[in-house]
Amino acid sequence: MPAFVGIVKLNSIGSSGVFHIGDVFAISPQSVTKTFAGAGSFNTGDGLHVYNYYSNTNTNDADVADENVVGNV
Repeated sequence: MPAFVGIVKLNSIGSSGVFHIGDVFAISPQSVTKTFAGAGSFNTGDGLHVYNYYSNTNTNDADVADENVVGNV
């Protein structure tokens, strides 16, 4: 059954968001990220005591692309 849509006002949409009006079978946004972080980077909470005497993050990435999203539908 076709969708009847009235007036639409779109203020903003994020870079990985999907804006669709009408009938759709499946919407599957895809994104690929790579995060480099050292010791104690993702700790959250109250009263943390993190002691990192030595932290080294190796970011040597020889290949150009790790996980390509192009063509994956």
